[in-house]
Parts: sequence; structure tokens; C-alpha cells
Amino acid sequence: MQIDDTVLAKLEKLSHLRIDESKKEEVKAQLSGILNYIENLNELDTDALSASFSTLDGGTPLREDRPREANDIAQNILKHAPKSADDFFIVPAIID
Repeated sequence: MQIDDTVLAKLEKLSHLRIDESKKEEVKAQLSGILNYIENLNELDTDALSASFSTLDGGTPLREDRPREANDIAQNILKHAPKSADDFFIVPAIID
């Protein structure tokens, strides 16, 4: 699929972005390339693959679920904050 000026104008409006005139041709070429790649992927026959297909034998390995040792990372970070309490940052209210 080719991206033309009309489609690019619609994308600009929908995304609330303004593309500089000098970059429009480059953006159209890049978007067209992305859509061509997706069209190639759509041509692949994936009917024989299960939804949980994995290239690893036995699936994804899981780590052992062990509790971590207590650390003081939060305290080290919070000591640099202007205000904190009970392991949380205190920030000014933004909603009345």
C-alpha cells in the first residue's frame, strides 16, 4: 500500500502532529515500507501454529519464586526527594 498526500494529511490530523513539508516525502516512504512489511507478514500461513507457539522446547523457563532480601533502595532514593513519608514521594496536589 502506498501512502499518498491525502492519507498523510488524515494521519497528521488524527495524530495531532504536523509534518514539515521537507520531511513529508521521507515519512510517506517510511510508512509505505512499514505497511508493505505488514502485508508480507499477513501472507504467512500461521494456521498450523498454536497460539502458544514458542521456539523454546518446553516453553519459557520460569525463575524460582523466592522472596528478595530486604534492601534499602527505596530509602536511598527517597532521601534525595524534597518531601517523602512512609516510602512515598510527597508532591503538590494538582487537582482541587
